[in-house]
Amino acid sequence: MEAFYLAVIAAGVVGYFGVEVAYIFAPLANFSMACNIKGNVSIGSRERIYHHPGQEYYDETRISPQYGERWFCSEAEARAAGWRRAGR
Repeated sequence: MEAFYLAVIAAGVVGYFGVEVAYIFAPLANFSMACNIKGNVSIGSRERIYHHPGQEYYDETRISPQYGERWFCSEAEARAAGWRRAGR
């Protein structure tokens, strides 16, 4: 249900500001509270690493979809997409 509300809000923002802001809200439309694994792209190596709640840098990790970063709903999903688990 959260995705529905986010999509409605995003549609209103896009309608008000124009389509150029649509790409900012698109990743939120598929997010749910169960999808809490953060797929992060390393700046230096461009390596794809995922962080799950409880890991050392989970809270500091930010998802930037414009850099190919994304949310996953399970570790299996992240591994299947070619991402590796963070070391800490």
